[in-house]
Amino acid sequence: MPMSSNLRGIVAMLAAMAMFACMDALLKSLAGTYSPLQVTALRGLTAMPLVCAYILWRGETRAVFGRTLRWRLHLLRGVFSVSMMASFTYGLKTLGLAEAYTLAFVAPMILVALSVPVLREVVVPRQWVAILMGLAGVVIAMRPQPGALVSLGALAVLLAAACYAASNVVGRLISRTEPSATLVFWTTTSLAVGGSVLGASDWVAVRLEHGWILLGLAVTGFLGQLAITEAFRHGQAAVIAPFEYSALAWAVMLDWVFWHAVPQSQTLLGGAVIIASGVYLIRRERPSLPAPGAG
Repeated sequence: MPMSSNLRGIVAMLAAMAMFACMDALLKSLAGTYSPLQVTALRGLTAMPLVCAYILWRGETRAVFGRTLRWRLHLLRGVFSVSMMASFTYGLKTLGLAEAYTLAFVAPMILVALSVPVLREVVVPRQWVAILMGLAGVVIAMRPQPGALVSLGALAVLLAAACYAASNVVGRLISRTEPSATLVFWTTTSLAVGGSVLGASDWVAVRLEHGWILLGLAVTGFLGQLAITEAFRHGQAAVIAPFEYSALAWAVMLDWVFWHAVPQSQTLLGGAVIIASGVYLIRRERPSLPAPGAG
């Protein structure tokens, strides 16, 4: 593949991570007012108009509602997506963005582990060693204070990472027979519908002053999805995927700008171990690694 294509993919990935980091900062600002499930619903509802307009523009409506859709897999992926978004939002209530991202970076390791029983992929011993190193990094990162090993927020983010990895495994199965448009549309729909139904009992009226935040949530999420799709379309997965970790730099900056928070040394050390393990695993991935669906 020409170098220009990989460079285009890298730039698109960096842009995607910037958009997703801004989106998560907006999610964190909403987490203090609304329940995690309502935030999940708002994430899906605000993105739906843009997703529908994009699918109409691409002329992929027939594929999205085709008779050959694998409904059971889409439903399963929807469950994982709703659980991921709700858990991550809950974690953001008590953790800084940098702390949450550090723990969430364990997802590639979980993805590789799940690929063995589900996708029948082969994981060599050195890859298992990298997974164990990544888990060691998680343990380091989960010690933000002396004597404190875990917190509910940290456990929620780890659950979100596991659900994200499981969602991507199911997405790989779906992508073997369906275009990415079906993944984006039905994942967004699951966030909107699932979050609304499950969060109905704790639903509160959306404040007028949060209108701009919701607009930003829709735009950043949509642009981030477009950018990451563009990244995987033009660049080799093993080349561009490590640039996902640039999200940590954005998280540190946003934490400092909006919440005047700086990650502790244990968080950064654990993050470095996790990132090193993740990059090694990604570099060992096959070039056919598909782009993830809507986050």
